[in-house]
Amino acid sequence: MNKIIFSFFVAIISLGNLWAQVTVDGKTCEGVWKTIDDETGKAKSHVKVWQDKGVYYGKIVQLLNRPANDLDPNCDVCPGDKKGKKVNGMTIIWGMKKESSRYAQGKILDPKSGKTYDCTMWLEDKNTLKVRGWLAMFYRTQTWSRIE
Repeated sequence: MNKIIFSFFVAIISLGNLWAQVTVDGKTCEGVWKTIDDETGKAKSHVKVWQDKGVYYGKIVQLLNRPANDLDPNCDVCPGDKKGKKVNGMTIIWGMKKESSRYAQGKILDPKSGKTYDCTMWLEDKNTLKVRGWLAMFYRTQTWSRIE
């Protein structure tokens, strides 16, 4: 009987550790994030990340630092059904799943280039999200700051 209780206790602790690795102070990747361009260091947009049935998505809810004549651009270089659509409101992250220490198996679209990359995200702290897009062995990592 003691072995069963001990095994149950270890399983509960293990599940708690799994949860803690993708959360920080009870926070997950869900929320609104300010994206920072890793090339220029300037704020680019606000992206809302949400979860639906265990899959995480992200969409642009506000563009930042845009020229006055280009405040609401279309994505003319985007592939498929995103081609010609407004960047503001566009889903740019899809298919992300919670893994032991990160969110992975998803895709991220760069509306500037129209390229889609494999994506991994992880919380560095409760207000800092690291977002990495990669293709083969080439990757870029951005640091996003929590707004909400």
